[in-house]
Amino acid sequence: MSTSNHGLARKLGGWQLWGIAVGLVISGEYFGWSYGWAQAGTLGFLATTLFVALMYTAFIFSFTELTTAIPHAGGPFAYARRAFGPVGGFVAGFATLCEFVFAPPAIALAIGAYLNVQFPALDAKWIACGAYLVFMTLNIVGVSIAATFELCVTLLAIFELLVFMGVVAPGFDWANFTAHGWAGSDVFSATAIGGIFAAIPFAIWFFLAIEGAAMAAEEARDPVRTIPRAYIAGILTLVALALGVMIMAGGVGDWRTLSNINDPLPQAMKVIVGGDSGWLHMLVWLGLFGLIASFHGIIMGYSRQIFALARAGYLPPALAVIHPRFKTPHRAILAGGVIGIAAIFSDSFIQIGGLPLTANIVTLSVFGAIVMYIVSMLSLFKLRRSEPGLARPYAAPLFPLLPALALGCALICLAALVYYNTLLTGLFLAILATGFAYYLATHSQRAAAAHDVLLHGEASAPDVKPVLATDTP
Repeated sequence: MSTSNHGLARKLGGWQLWGIAVGLVISGEYFGWSYGWAQAGTLGFLATTLFVALMYTAFIFSFTELTTAIPHAGGPFAYARRAFGPVGGFVAGFATLCEFVFAPPAIALAIGAYLNVQFPALDAKWIACGAYLVFMTLNIVGVSIAATFELCVTLLAIFELLVFMGVVAPGFDWANFTAHGWAGSDVFSATAIGGIFAAIPFAIWFFLAIEGAAMAAEEARDPVRTIPRAYIAGILTLVALALGVMIMAGGVGDWRTLSNINDPLPQAMKVIVGGDSGWLHMLVWLGLFGLIASFHGIIMGYSRQIFALARAGYLPPALAVIHPRFKTPHRAILAGGVIGIAAIFSDSFIQIGGLPLTANIVTLSVFGAIVMYIVSMLSLFKLRRSEPGLARPYAAPLFPLLPALALGCALICLAALVYYNTLLTGLFLAILATGFAYYLATHSQRAAAAHDVLLHGEASAPDVKPVLATDTP
């Protein structure tokens, strides 16, 4: 298959990339994180969130070196393949795929739940399916339109979070936030410490998928300048919003009533303004913008990951085809949607350990993210040694300390995920093993893809080198 149809259009500017980076994540401010209160209490979860925020800040400042040195639609897949060869590329690529394919159904279910409150006759799962159809179509139509839409809904979502904090501020009481703040009797109890670690997936949900902007690197007009600015501004924006929303929501009443629900912000506001307030109705409706921003952006992210893996022969080559008119990976967009819709209707399969379906899908997505973060940081260290002459328009500050901090935090998070989610660990490993079996069976497919690259070139793919022709299982 010729790679002539594999080139993505460069149309994205700095503001659009910032909108993608923040929009990918911002639904995490609206739902999902409050499950962490149930595990650790408010103070315990605050400690977890600060730890995870430290990890993400160190990670983004380090990860940006890779995204600017290797601006490739595959993102972590491309970095790991260049650093560790085909197997490394497989691990990073499929871990990223798990992260980005399982995050959208969780968000789609939240969209369905929001609209179901207003229209009880509508089934939340069918609303979620409708959301997939609408936003897959928007992503297919064109990346410039999609990214502009992403920027607009992200700005509206940020505005809404600021409105929420302003409206509940008069009723905020720090004593409410600190009451029963630890899962155990005090911070040093075994229950409190265990709760802090058990809450890690839900703190990660605050920031999950910010790295997805790297998958739009081939479509950035000036990736050397725009990507670092978008990433750094994005992580600072998200840390401020995460802490503000969580603290303000926890200080308006008994936070325990918010700890196991999908709509903590409207319920917190209801304590202050009452159930019939126009502010509350505005929050419910505008809350959709935050969910839509992440849902729409992550569809863009998973499609680029599927596209890059297929272009390199790690997935069926048919998924690497670009739409002749819109220049978007339409088949990759549709393939990820099929998996996501299947997950929405897989209650009996994914509902493990007595937790809600949404919580388990979130945890599966987090597993993929953490594995990818670890492999990415290892790739950074490896490429510093093996390719010291690689052009690095942006260098990770405080190297090697900052990348080492990100790597160490990610390893702690992975250990906690495995310890507290044994069954989901098995499911994640089963998914990875299935992908590896496909990898082992398709050596000729990857060899053909490498040969095609050597003959025709691969647009903006500096990680592709002649040695790819020696790809072996």
